[in-house]
Parts: sequence; C-alpha cells; structure tokens
Amino acid sequence: MNGGLNIIEITLNTPGAHKLIETAAGLYGSKMLIGAGTVLTLTSLKEALSCGAQFIVSPVFKREIVEYCASRNIPVFPGALTPTEVCDAYESGAYMVKLFPASVQGPAYIKSIKAPFPDIKIMAVGGINKNNARDFLDSGAKAVAIGAGIIRPEWVEHENQEAITSAIVEFRNAI
Repeated sequence: MNGGLNIIEITLNTPGAHKLIETAAGLYGSKMLIGAGTVLTLTSLKEALSCGAQFIVSPVFKREIVEYCASRNIPVFPGALTPTEVCDAYESGAYMVKLFPASVQGPAYIKSIKAPFPDIKIMAVGGINKNNARDFLDSGAKAVAIGAGIIRPEWVEHENQEAITSAIVEFRNAI
C-alpha cells in the first residue's frame, strides 16, 4: 500500500465502522491486514469478524474476548497497564498485549514490564508519534500503533492521499 502501510485498525467507535471494515476487507483484505479496534463485547467481536476483521484490538483486557479469539487463531491485542493485567492477558491467549496508554507511563515502563515478562510481546499504544516511537521499541516494545499521532482527521475526510502517504513514510523513516 502507499507508504508501506500494510495493517490498519478500524475502531468500532467510528461511525459506520462495520461497513468500513467490510469495505476495506473487500478492497484490501488480500493486500493488507484489516482489524477491528475498541472491541468491548463478544457481540461486537462476532459482528466485526463477520464483516471481515482479521485481528482484534481492545483498550481493555476481557478474558472472554481473548479466549474466543485465541481458540480460533484470531490475533487479539487486549489492552493492559498493570503487570497483573499484562500477565493475565498473555496467559489467556493474547497474541500481543497492548500497553495502553503507553505515553502516560513512557518507554521506561515497558522496560520495567519486560524485566519479569521477557517472553510477553508488548505493543505500545496511545500517544505514539515519530518522535517517541523508536524509544518505545528500544525499551522492549515489539510493535507500536499509531493513529492521531501522524494522521490528521481532515486528511482522511478530504481523502488527502498525498499527506497521509507522506506522514506514513516520514514515520517509518523515523523508526
């Protein structure tokens, strides 16, 4: 895809999210991974999957969501912050644990979490941008997720592909 973007998450609190997931999966599902974010219930999880979501992200750890996905080999990224939440999410079958909000705690927190849990893959989410992403990765995060940190809503609204592509390339170059 333009700028090297090959994974996108459409949050369920976006107006028309299910239709957007269905459209994106139909158009780009063979070229990129399309996921559903802000998944909070089993009902919304199942609806997102029926629309074509290929992975699931949640701002919180809900055991039933993680176990449902893990039992069906669907990558799931539950949100966690405390060591207990991180461990519980991992032990329930999380593909990777979404440390959220990462920017509030900072890269040093990820390093601290990784010390007792070296095998748990952490994705830093929340407040990630081109200026701090590398710090999170260097502190032990396996991945970072971006959104408002690089893409402005008006670019999406006005379909400003050039600005979006440029921001993605700039972010990738920064890390």
